[in-house]
Amino acid sequence: MINHQDIYEKLVQVASKENVLVNEELRNHTYTKLGGKADFLVTPETYDQVQRIVKLSNEEHIPFTLLGNGSNLIVKDGGIRGIVLTLKRLTNIKEENETVIAQSGAAIIEVSRFALAKKLKGLEFACGIPGTVGGALFMNAGAYGGEIKDVLKYAIVVDRKGNILKLNADDLDLGYRSSNIPDRGLIVLEAHFALSPGNYEEIKAIMEDLTFKRESKQPLEYPSCGSVFKRPPGYFAGKLIQDSELQGKGIGGAEVSTKHAGFIVNKSNATATEYIAVIEMVQKTVKEKFGVDLVREVKIIGED
Repeated sequence: MINHQDIYEKLVQVASKENVLVNEELRNHTYTKLGGKADFLVTPETYDQVQRIVKLSNEEHIPFTLLGNGSNLIVKDGGIRGIVLTLKRLTNIKEENETVIAQSGAAIIEVSRFALAKKLKGLEFACGIPGTVGGALFMNAGAYGGEIKDVLKYAIVVDRKGNILKLNADDLDLGYRSSNIPDRGLIVLEAHFALSPGNYEEIKAIMEDLTFKRESKQPLEYPSCGSVFKRPPGYFAGKLIQDSELQGKGIGGAEVSTKHAGFIVNKSNATATEYIAVIEMVQKTVKEKFGVDLVREVKIIGED
């Protein structure tokens, strides 16, 4: 039996009272605006605090979950037991010898803008990706022909035992929207991106073009988890969903976007249960009509 007061006091000793929230609604911390309560939501400010929280989790045998900004994640309505860690206070970005070093909680969009300001090219593709640096590595985020593995040099991570490691990009098995980070239970602290000198106006023009494409095609006016499904071999998920006449169809407050069929939007205070039900409806319908299995890109965690 977990002694919640005891755990709370130990977490406060590590991360201070203002960085430890109890029974916090995770819908307030996810891009999708979905999710029930976390027993403890902790926002460490230093790498040492991250290490100590991981070690505390191990010592107390209390479940531990890492949460980015939840842009490619659905947290179920029952919330998450134990400690939920978010690195949103670790947002520093700097440059050394054409390498941009960004902490895990920094928005990858901000990292691409920082690179532009330094006249460095290579991260233009990331100018519209809504996740954090940690989340971008977690799923090898990509867009418009670029992906994290194209520019990642190495990452500083914390392992399951609380040890800090330096891992090269090759060590992370970066594939299509995947890495070995979740399987190994790693927490990304910072990423080192190897970029190259470029022309400011040319980099800016590419980013403006990609931003226009994103804003004109994607339903950014509503919360969502971004592109829900991986691209099936030989097809486009959005086209299959569109041809299944599912746009505008929904359950409760969640529906398939009328602007981009590959997105499911939280249009009106949807629950995670409703959102997941729409995902399953889309998968079932596309399978029946076209015989194609749509595989989720978005991750689902938490309790019912």
